[in-house]
Amino acid sequence: MQPFTHRVINIIKAIPEGTVMTYGQIAEQAGSRRGARQVVRILHSLSDIHQLPWHRVVNAKGEIAIRDEEARDMQVFYLNQEGVETSEDGHVDLDKYRHRCEAGDGHFYPFE
Repeated sequence: MQPFTHRVINIIKAIPEGTVMTYGQIAEQAGSRRGARQVVRILHSLSDIHQLPWHRVVNAKGEIAIRDEEARDMQVFYLNQEGVETSEDGHVDLDKYRHRCEAGDGHFYPFE
């Protein structure tokens, strides 16, 4: 497994219940500012294998980016179950629900 992939998996696993992160935010924390599309691919191909909380990842606008209606409804359901409110059109208020963390020594810490 590539180091970037490993870091992305660990970051996604660490997103606390009731919060979200964006694809770009995860990519940047994992060491690649332009790696958002790679994060999408990792989520798509490795979520089941690594039991990733895929529903806690949204796009940079706070939108649920999944096009498949059933999967989109599942993401809304899971987020709502965790206390994350979504609008009728699938938006999450990033100011309220974004998980903020910073990279340091390889560990990720919430901002104070």
